[in-house]
Amino acid sequence: MAQEQRTESGVQKRSGAYARAIQWAENLNDTQFAYLLLIPAFVLLTVIALAPLAMTFELSLRADSLRGTEQVGRFVGLENYVALLTGELDTVALPNPFIDLNSPFESALFVTAIFTVVSVLFETVIGFGQALVLDQDFRGRRWVRVAIILPWAVPIVIQGMIFYLIFTPGIGFGVDVAQSLGFSGTPLTNSAEAIWLIILADVWKTSAFMALLILAGLQSVDRSLYDVAKVAGATKWQQFKLITLPLVLPTLLVAMLFRTLDAARIYGLAETMAGCTTVPTLSCLVVTTFSVRRYATAAAVAFVTAAIIGLIASIYIVRFYRSEGGV
Repeated sequence: MAQEQRTESGVQKRSGAYARAIQWAENLNDTQFAYLLLIPAFVLLTVIALAPLAMTFELSLRADSLRGTEQVGRFVGLENYVALLTGELDTVALPNPFIDLNSPFESALFVTAIFTVVSVLFETVIGFGQALVLDQDFRGRRWVRVAIILPWAVPIVIQGMIFYLIFTPGIGFGVDVAQSLGFSGTPLTNSAEAIWLIILADVWKTSAFMALLILAGLQSVDRSLYDVAKVAGATKWQQFKLITLPLVLPTLLVAMLFRTLDAARIYGLAETMAGCTTVPTLSCLVVTTFSVRRYATAAAVAFVTAAIIGLIASIYIVRFYRSEGGV
């Protein structure tokens, strides 16, 4: 009898605690409840992303060690970062310079920056144009959508091999076209020329991604606004400037954010088309440095790359927040 009473009291106690937790959750406002639901995501993010990032930073504060089975040596603080940013690392530790103003197209930071800026710019403009076309009602629109989206389905390695063969002397027709534009006979072996061909390959593939996201924003615009604008005598350019662009801007910023973060991490396309030695992006630099067992240096390059990508994401997020009416 006493055991039954203890069991019943335990059930009542647990039920009471559960009921109080439910009541506490119900008393939260919308913002507090949203944060409560995000707690599992924050915990998962901490375990999966932030913990490895902290371990990478700790590794970057040590010296490279190639002796025996040791992977890293003594604690050296920020020496790896100083050597990285000043170009004082030897060529064995860093096959290509992180930054070199005298040879910018052999500098990983410059190559990554120019690839990211130029490719995202062209992909945004071309993708916006494609989205405007796909947003119209015309015969055969379904087939046009398939034709535009098809390059996006091509795997990166296959894409790289396609463009590698196109611009390989004696095989592809692109060599003659490139020479007519002022390129050399072997453009994929020249750092200053190969980067532009890699940008061309990336624009060919990824403009479809931008077009899809921007098209989703265009189709959410209230069509009655255009009818009112036509009655008021607004031109096509005025409709685009005053209606389309402001309403699609949040979607456009999200699309540019995704594309910029992806472009800043380019590796597969550069390695497949020209090789990381010819086109040394930041991700290429991490891989090549790690492959020669310079683990601490590779960690420093990786952490700097992550910091740059985080800064880019922060800029986009602030701009997106302001476009949504935030302060």
